[in-house]
Amino acid sequence: MTYAITQTCCSDATCVAVCPVNCIHPTPDEPDFGTTEMLYIDPKSCIDCGACADACPVDAIFPVDRLTGPLKRYEAVNAAHYEGRDPAPVPASPTFHPWGAPSFTRSLPSDFAPLRVAVVGTGPAGMYAAEDLLLHTNAEVTLIDRLPVSGGLVRYGVAPDHPGTKGAGDTLARFHTHPRATVRLGVEIGRDVTPEELAAHHDAVVYAVGAPSDRRLGIPGEDLPGSLSATSLVSWYNAYPETAPDTVALDTDALRATGRAVVVGTGNVALDVARILVSDPAALAGTDIADHALAALRGSRIREVVLLGRRGPEDAAYTASELLALGHLPGVDLVVDTHDPRIAEAVDAAGTGEKAALLKDVARDTVDWSRGPDTGRRRIVLRFHSAPEEAVGPDAVRAVRTGGADLPAGLLVRAIGYRGVPLAGLPFDETTGTVPHTAGRVDGMTGTYVVGWIKRGPSGGIGANRACAAETVGSLLADAVDGRLPQPTGTAKAFGRLARARTGRLVDARGLAAIDRAERARGAAAGRPRVKLATVPELVAAARRGRLRGPAV
Repeated sequence: MTYAITQTCCSDATCVAVCPVNCIHPTPDEPDFGTTEMLYIDPKSCIDCGACADACPVDAIFPVDRLTGPLKRYEAVNAAHYEGRDPAPVPASPTFHPWGAPSFTRSLPSDFAPLRVAVVGTGPAGMYAAEDLLLHTNAEVTLIDRLPVSGGLVRYGVAPDHPGTKGAGDTLARFHTHPRATVRLGVEIGRDVTPEELAAHHDAVVYAVGAPSDRRLGIPGEDLPGSLSATSLVSWYNAYPETAPDTVALDTDALRATGRAVVVGTGNVALDVARILVSDPAALAGTDIADHALAALRGSRIREVVLLGRRGPEDAAYTASELLALGHLPGVDLVVDTHDPRIAEAVDAAGTGEKAALLKDVARDTVDWSRGPDTGRRRIVLRFHSAPEEAVGPDAVRAVRTGGADLPAGLLVRAIGYRGVPLAGLPFDETTGTVPHTAGRVDGMTGTYVVGWIKRGPSGGIGANRACAAETVGSLLADAVDGRLPQPTGTAKAFGRLARARTGRLVDARGLAAIDRAERARGAAAGRPRVKLATVPELVAAARRGRLRGPAV
């Protein structure tokens, strides 16, 4: 028996580090690390020790004899990565994967003085940086977030029906109570505390603020009611406290008339949006989806979601695992619209491993858009070579024009990428939506660093932040060893007093734990893993109730 890596792989390579026979690839020091969609276990070399499954932060690794339903396919997916063709029977003798030469990229002197580092942003990028500092140095870390709760992309970006992926947040959350970590949530840098004040109380500052905005389509009618960004829709169904419950309406007159939503984009976020919009609300009721979103989905008029891809199926941005998941939604059909002969040609000609080949087993149809969707079943339609030209409607979105024809629809969602926003006191590249840097060092600002999407742009999933954080922390430590970091003039306690005086919603580690308890208790009462507190006042109130039970952290 062997193990296999499945759909929710985050590629953070924790499993690689614990494998005793080097059978999980690509490894972080191999050229294709970060370019493959996931990591793979070689079935010819796996010794069935289970160390990788124990270490996986997102519960993506299982023995192949326990794979059932849609996951069964991943036995072949893992094997095919090593065979380069359809998997053959596994021979009795193992394949030897040679170990690379040991590499020690950091060298800290024995008398290395403790650093005091602020990490701004508590999503995966920030927490991987904090983990690196806390586990591998004697640094003291201040964890800062503008919201009164931690988690970032894991809490507010991962789809609610992907609980395994959300497990990465629980793994990283253990550092909230690390003895050398201090939690200061509800503090916005640039509003409550200036960047200069933050830097004055720390040896170094690492900004991990992500890419909270979105790219626009630039078409007429984009600002009509019924047109919104995937960023808004995702934050709406994930109970983001700054997204109002009425941000998304799923029972409008336009949706009653058409039963159809159009999502522009073919990346994983676009597929997440499509899947949530057509999923059975009864299945979502067992997740941590926002209460207001669940209620809206129960009354939704959407029967069909059309995914518009500007280019062909060979250039689709989704990963194989996310597309495979669409083909197993109960009561939902997945169809490729073959309106353009190039689409079928690309799929039929695709070789094993090519993106278009993923659609070989998907149903095809030349869809007649003048007819409404079948009311008996729900449907997701992939329509390639279809750039949106206009959102049509005098008062709200009634159709989306593509290829000169109008596609009737009552909701238009743009899912064509995230974008970073300027940060107070830091340089910003408007073209890339990132902070200019060199290996994580912010250009022209000694002692200031960036990590994650604000550093490299909105690419790569949760696990990609581990290697990104390692580079940034490596630069920070090298600067410290070389004596290039400025000396702080304030103390950690002084910063705590400053932050508390500037904001009325400061949440510490004890308050954060109280929020978690409150949400889990609400979930237990409803038969769900948790029910999120959906507003800033609710979060702060829950934190304060927890602080009354003991001394502040």
